Amino acid sequence: MAVAAATVPRARRPTLGRRVRIALVWLAILILLVVVWDGAKWFFGDPWRIHTSFLGLPIDIEHRPPMRARIATDLSLPHIWKVVEAFIAPAQRNGPPLGLVLAGQALFTFREALIGFAVGGLLGLLLGIGFVHSRLAERAFVPYVVASQTVPILAISPLIVVATKAGWVSVAIISAYLTFFPVTIAALRGLRAADARAFELMRSYAAGKLAVLWKLRLPTSVPYLFSSLRVAAAASVIGALIGELPSGIPDGLGASLLNYNQYYSAGPERLWATIIVCSILGLAFVALVRLVETLLTRNRYRPVAGA
Repeated sequence: MAVAAATVPRARRPTLGRRVRIALVWLAILILLVVVWDGAKWFFGDPWRIHTSFLGLPIDIEHRPPMRARIATDLSLPHIWKVVEAFIAPAQRNGPPLGLVLAGQALFTFREALIGFAVGGLLGLLLGIGFVHSRLAERAFVPYVVASQTVPILAISPLIVVATKAGWVSVAIISAYLTFFPVTIAALRGLRAADARAFELMRSYAAGKLAVLWKLRLPTSVPYLFSSLRVAAAASVIGALIGELPSGIPDGLGASLLNYNQYYSAGPERLWATIIVCSILGLAFVALVRLVETLLTRNRYRPVAGA
């Protein structure tokens, strides 16, 4: 009797038309965000005026919003063009543009997040494998794994920095702390996701635990693991940013967040520019994990209806 697997090979690859539709959806979301942002400024923001020239033609536009709301003031929500100008303007007097500085800091933060992601992902997978093979260990330690995520990371990050000295190691540990949990939970689910008849077949061939793990459990858990790794990728960036704050590392995005937050009233658009770069970094990391998933699996895993 044939053994039903939880996945079947060779799912159809996304067509060019589907990729175009996805790109158009993201473009529509971006346009909607811009419309809502500047729409709020148009109706509820502070009065503004554009006085400049373009190709020798003077441009003078003045607008007074019909209503006022504190959330839409220039201090709380600067104009989008102000944020764009902040990327082009020098970060310091006679210095490089802010966008170039933030790009270098994003690369530094990405390296820290990548190390924490690798350590946390490996730890989560090893914990999942251990819990799957030992019910006693699962009952004893899984509650503590869950409870570890209820401790505020802002409270323990200074303790980690003090214990390991300020540096990229402490930041990577904090990033790994946020990363291992989703991978552990997904590993527990994925390593048990194979059909019960597949386990019976492996036992009938006298397969050992290592063979079952390598040939059945791990291949079946791949979709679950990559789903959790995308979550962990975003969490690792957040952990790296939080870890940089008490560490005082000047080379990462955390330093810019702290610096521009202190001088927010003098230039709120700089903090918003830093926030945008942090978001792009997180999205890029998630997209990178997705790309690796596509390259490794080659669309071989497709859930079967009712499996």
